[in-house]
Amino acid sequence: MIVFEKSVKFGLAASIEYSPEGIISRQIVRNNAGRVTLFSFDEGQALSEHTSAFDEIIQVLEGEANVIIDGKENILLAGEAVILPANAPHALKAVRKFKMILITIKG
Repeated sequence: MIVFEKSVKFGLAASIEYSPEGIISRQIVRNNAGRVTLFSFDEGQALSEHTSAFDEIIQVLEGEANVIIDGKENILLAGEAVILPANAPHALKAVRKFKMILITIKG
């Protein structure tokens, strides 16, 4: 499913809003190779520990996130990224409200 029109420029952070006390996701593209999704988290919001069968890349677009991978905390600020290894338990928490892009690569 394509949410964004191809060949038309857009701003990543500007393409998703915040929801008070909530989390929003907006899929940019999804195909057999993987998916690219925008997320916004209000301060204090979190995703509980889970795993993915595929490698994933998180890049914070604005704000501050705590990304916990295999029990190790990683504080990410705007412009910083981390790779979530396939099958590694991970969780996310908004230290401050933040926006991120999640890239899932099916292998």
